[in-house]
Order: sequence, then C-alpha cells, then structure tokens
Amino acid sequence: MRRPTQPPAAALHASPDDVEAQFYEAMQRGDLALMMAVWADDDEIVCVHPGSGGRVVGPQAVRDSFEAIFGNGGVPVQAEQIHRLETLACAVHHLVERIAIDGPEGQQQAFVLATNVYLKTAHGWRLAAHHASPATPEEIQAASDAPSTLH
Repeated sequence: MRRPTQPPAAALHASPDDVEAQFYEAMQRGDLALMMAVWADDDEIVCVHPGSGGRVVGPQAVRDSFEAIFGNGGVPVQAEQIHRLETLACAVHHLVERIAIDGPEGQQQAFVLATNVYLKTAHGWRLAAHHASPATPEEIQAASDAPSTLH
C-alpha cells in the first residue's frame, strides 16, 4: 500500500517556475492537496476554468472547483510556449495548455490559452490567479509567434 505523502503546503517555492511545475503536476495527478499547496493564502485568489464562464474566487471555491474536476482523475495537460513577465514580487506567465482528450475517433488534442499570476509571499512564490480559455488553432499559432522576452 502506498503511503500518503505529506501535503506540501509548508514548502517554499523558490521561483514562479517551481510553482507552475507543481500546478501542472497536480493537474496531471489529480492531486487536490498538491494543487492547493501552490495557491496563495488570500481571500481574493481567482480561477477561471476554460468554458466555465465564471470566476471562482477564494480558497474554498477554488478547492471545490478542482475537487470536482479531479472527480474523474487527473487532467492530461502539458504547458507549452511559456512566456514570462517577472518583477521582484510578481510574475505573469502566459502559455498554451495542450490537453489530450480520448474521443470516439481516438485521442485528440485540445488547446487552452492560460495566464498564471504569481506573487512572492513570506512563504515563497504562490499562485494568485489562473485564467484559462479554449483556443483555436489560429490563436495557438499567434501565441507561438509572440516574443518570449520583452526588451
């Protein structure tokens, strides 16, 4: 029998990239404790899931939304085309999420445009906002053409 792991809530995240890697690992595994460990401890955290149309605000609402998503297991998502804007205390990553979907015609790919906002807190970097929207192939191409570094 596999021993449950200690929830990583006390872990210090050294960078926004660390938080992002843990966020997508939690999505893939369907791990609610791991997912909630990446979020900031703030009543104003916000998540917009693709296709849902509404904002999910606050830790309990965010938790409930991911608990419902993970009811069917993990989400086979890969983060791609990550573009970063970072300051000393805030980071914004906009990226493409590639999701494998099993359908009647076999496995297909769906794409989502996502924005993740990270804040540097006393407990390291934490996720404050995740906004994801379904994307068309044209939008994916436009995202791949965008510069990865602003000068």
